[in-house]
Amino acid sequence: MIIEARFNGPAGSGNGGWSAGVFAGAFGGDGPVEVTLRRPPPLDTPLALVDGEVRDPAGEVVAQVRPAEPLDEVVPPVDLATARAASAAYPGLVDHPFPSCYVCGPQRTDGLRIFPGPLPGGRTAAPVRAPEQVSAATVWAALDCPGGWAVIGAGRPYLLGRIAALVEALPRPGDECVVTGAVVGIEGRKAQVRTSLYGPDGVLLGRARATWIAV
Repeated sequence: MIIEARFNGPAGSGNGGWSAGVFAGAFGGDGPVEVTLRRPPPLDTPLALVDGEVRDPAGEVVAQVRPAEPLDEVVPPVDLATARAASAAYPGLVDHPFPSCYVCGPQRTDGLRIFPGPLPGGRTAAPVRAPEQVSAATVWAALDCPGGWAVIGAGRPYLLGRIAALVEALPRPGDECVVTGAVVGIEGRKAQVRTSLYGPDGVLLGRARATWIAV
């Protein structure tokens, strides 16, 4: 496994959702998979999955992977117009802790450009245009940042610590989908969030729950 440099989150390390999706794909299985990031995923570095641990060439543990508990809850969908309106108020357009993030960074013209804006009740929503090459890792990536932006605020950056996801289906290249996020609870530095990705027809494509940790 290699996390290519273009799939970065914070500068110099892999986007958490994309990296977790790559690790989950190597792990396999039909049900939801949980990935716990133990340190920032290195870029352009050969990684190996051994006994549920992702290790770098020096043997350091990058992540732990295991089957997840059932993911029964989803964040309700919104229509595309609502998602677009929310995205126009995306806080990251003004103040972004990691502006080159492949998923949500406004500096990335070649990224997914998912800009989750606020909705009432601690929720977020954004349109998602599926890229020309779509994989399960694409869905994991789309399910990542919209949860974080339910809690990220000015001067209050968070990083993904753990994510469990289930990919129901892949979008088709060019599909305009909608992703929704919601904060479930905050305790100390940890925030529990959920995200859901819906296709153009409103069909659920993927769901996730995650723990974000304040930096």
